[in-house]
Amino acid sequence: MDRKNEITGHILAIVTIIIWGTTFISTKILLKTMTPIEILFIRFVIGWIALILVHPRRLKIQNRKQELYFAGAGLCGITLYFLLENIALTYTFASNVGVIISVAPFFTALCAHFFLKEEKLKPQFFVGFLIALVGIFLMSYQGASVLKLNPMGDLLAVLAAFVWALYSILTKKISGFQYNTVQATRRIFFYGLLFMIPALFIFQFEPNVTILLKPINLFNMVFLGLGASAACFATWNWAVKILGAVKTSVYIYLVPVVTIITSILILHEKITGMGVVGVGLTLAGLFISENKFSMGRKNEVKNECC
Repeated sequence: MDRKNEITGHILAIVTIIIWGTTFISTKILLKTMTPIEILFIRFVIGWIALILVHPRRLKIQNRKQELYFAGAGLCGITLYFLLENIALTYTFASNVGVIISVAPFFTALCAHFFLKEEKLKPQFFVGFLIALVGIFLMSYQGASVLKLNPMGDLLAVLAAFVWALYSILTKKISGFQYNTVQATRRIFFYGLLFMIPALFIFQFEPNVTILLKPINLFNMVFLGLGASAACFATWNWAVKILGAVKTSVYIYLVPVVTIITSILILHEKITGMGVVGVGLTLAGLFISENKFSMGRKNEVKNECC
């Protein structure tokens, strides 16, 4: 892999995670007057329209099998992931969901092992994963004396982490088709919205235009639609194309770190000493997981030289 291209991939992943880590603020504000399904559907409609405006040219899929990959990515990464996560939040604590969703890189690694033969794993990945998971746990609970579990909500969060792993694998396969990233992301959004339509009838989808057009709501919805959806899904898919599904997925460890930092700066929330330790462990876990790839490349170069 070209070094300059690899650096670009890392930058894309980091920028994406920074934005995704701050979306909880916008979502929290919108949830005061809107339902989760209303926020979800409208933000992705905005994102889909934005991607059409950026690259209006129609994407011509070569065959039906490739179309199925796009449909699967839309179902997993857009519809199922966000619905499962939002429903999980109604049954269990946000801290539980935050920790469990961070298992997604582990699921991605397992799926990559079985479906993507080029994604090689090293022991350092699993060491880094465990260290990061401990760090995320400490950040989420920050000294709470009792760990509160809810089987239904926690199980839904695990399923959300698993379908995100499937989305990562599917986008890696899609990247191999060599389509334009914006066009490919737009097609994924289309299927995500299509599969979301039945949920509109099941859940409370009654958007109020007057409420939506309030400046604070409109600003946050546009941010979620243009930034967190259109731009970030495109940059994330681009990063996966460059770095691979597993290597990109480990940046998910940074989401709670960004969330804590923004909550301190914007919402003026406090962080305990245990939370600080958690941030350190999470960053260490990310470094170790990333380092396993560089070690793997060095060994491959050494073997080629021999």
